[in-house]
Amino acid sequence: MNILGISAYYHDSAACLVSGGELVAAAQEERFTRKKHDPGFPGYSARYCLRAGNLCPADVDYIVFYDKPFSKFERIFETYLAFAPNGFKSFATSVPVWVKDKLFQRMLITNALNEHLGRGIDWSSRLRFSEHHLSHAASAFFPSPFHEAAVLTMDGVGEWTTTSLAIGKGRELSIYKELRFPHSLGLLYSAFTYYTGFKVNSGEYKVMGLAPYGEPKYVHLIKEHLINIKEDGSFHLDMSFFDYCTGLTMTNDRFERLFGGPARRPESRLTQKEMDLAASIQAITEEVVLKLAKGIRAATGQRNLCLAGGVALNCVANGKLLREKLFDQIWIQPAAGDAGGALGAALAAYHLMLEKPRSSYSGDSMKGAYLGPEFSQREVEESLGKTGAVFTTESDEALINNVAHALADGKAVGWMQGRMEFGPRALGARSIIADPRSPTVQKQLNLKVKYRESFRPFAPSVLREDVSQWFQLDSESPYMLLVADVNSTKRLPMTEKQQQLFGIDRLNVVRSEIPAVTHVDYSARVQTVQNSTNPRFHRLISKFKELTGCPVLVNTSFNVRGEPIVCTPEDAFRCFMGTEIELLVVGNSLIRKEDQSRALVTDYSSCYGCD
Repeated sequence: MNILGISAYYHDSAACLVSGGELVAAAQEERFTRKKHDPGFPGYSARYCLRAGNLCPADVDYIVFYDKPFSKFERIFETYLAFAPNGFKSFATSVPVWVKDKLFQRMLITNALNEHLGRGIDWSSRLRFSEHHLSHAASAFFPSPFHEAAVLTMDGVGEWTTTSLAIGKGRELSIYKELRFPHSLGLLYSAFTYYTGFKVNSGEYKVMGLAPYGEPKYVHLIKEHLINIKEDGSFHLDMSFFDYCTGLTMTNDRFERLFGGPARRPESRLTQKEMDLAASIQAITEEVVLKLAKGIRAATGQRNLCLAGGVALNCVANGKLLREKLFDQIWIQPAAGDAGGALGAALAAYHLMLEKPRSSYSGDSMKGAYLGPEFSQREVEESLGKTGAVFTTESDEALINNVAHALADGKAVGWMQGRMEFGPRALGARSIIADPRSPTVQKQLNLKVKYRESFRPFAPSVLREDVSQWFQLDSESPYMLLVADVNSTKRLPMTEKQQQLFGIDRLNVVRSEIPAVTHVDYSARVQTVQNSTNPRFHRLISKFKELTGCPVLVNTSFNVRGEPIVCTPEDAFRCFMGTEIELLVVGNSLIRKEDQSRALVTDYSSCYGCD
């Protein structure tokens, strides 16, 4: 049974192939089109998935869309009626688009399938629709290592639901409690993303990264005016401060008066106010998540918890939830946002609609999230040859040795190996890597390689067997979705003068033996690397440890600001030549910047828009 899951028409569209219950392939459309958060129909992704499964379009038994468009249209329409006459201009402008894209989406999807996968197949008879939060829940539970678990999903909004609690057992999964629009933790966080001058649906992680520079001074104000949090984590928002129900912005004049002025203009200077606002909404989010989890544990008695939905990408809240030890184990879907909805829709169809059993609970079935395209060494060399790249092809041993020495010498390395990751994190397949011991790497990578804001932190990739020696974490974190503090034994004492610093002035203080991955509050977004999941990356870190005594590397996504993570060897070489990365490794091919023609150098800093 071959099932193709699809998410599209909002943001981060994706496709996923499930064959006989096994995850065969999954990819986001942005990686192929090179348009960040591409919302269009995932034609390239779908065709890739079929190639990965050695299938032709006629072999697909079902196409499953990740939500129910008519229910979403119903929510939009009823919301405008409830708030009328507010937003009438927006309503009148948007109705024609909604009718086309929501009300008649079955026809839209069928036409897209004809265009991208071929005509002559009755796609409409094979098309099914999942429910948005059920797709999220399925993406979290079915690939998890648990036979039984509670499943918490949190995001902006699906059809009506913004937060849901489900119980999974074997092949069964049912949602039995939910919070509904407009009361949404995801949209509350996005309101502050907008107000602090970042892009909604992409800048939320910037708010999370900015939070440690501030103090949660606005928590009381938020609780007094914006949100009423119950003891079980359920909550109610005062909608008189928000504009997302009927307007074209997230917040309104009343919100601005409450916080003392208009929203920060994008790309303008960050002030202590934005840092304090970020710290405050992060604290509120953590409180809600912890209370929801405590309520779930008490109400269900479940000992395992699965998480999905955009809020599940808040790795700081996840780390605090883990440390609370409310559950024996926690598993988080690495593609927790809408892209993962494609995966969940396919799995929901297989297990719930077709009533097929799950095969194993010995470990998670995400394959390390390495579900995207890969390239043979022959394909790598052909692709690099077409770009004009000058490269050498190394044996496995020589490659690992050369790259480890380059890292120890302070070089930034573009590292492209094996299958591309599914989800927003680079996990050692499409990564830029560097030496975490350097006090200047964090700033240099941000400004000279990533072309992004200097405050943004980098993550450490650490050997699983060594993680507890370096971080306050003694469990797996393969998907970079848990934040843990650097161990006290690895921290460096701060002077009294340094301790008095506030905000962005704290950025340049060297506070540990691995300053490039130590955030200003001593935290780090940890990825644990296992030989069984990514043997080549594990070998590289092990060699670096042999040379330096440090089993940790800086790991950031292989792209510049506003660009999707690289997918192909051509993408990797283009990014390499447009940035100050000094060494590129694609498969067994080694490309040194000094060997390349100056004619191939491009100004990559302005190739993509702001993220």
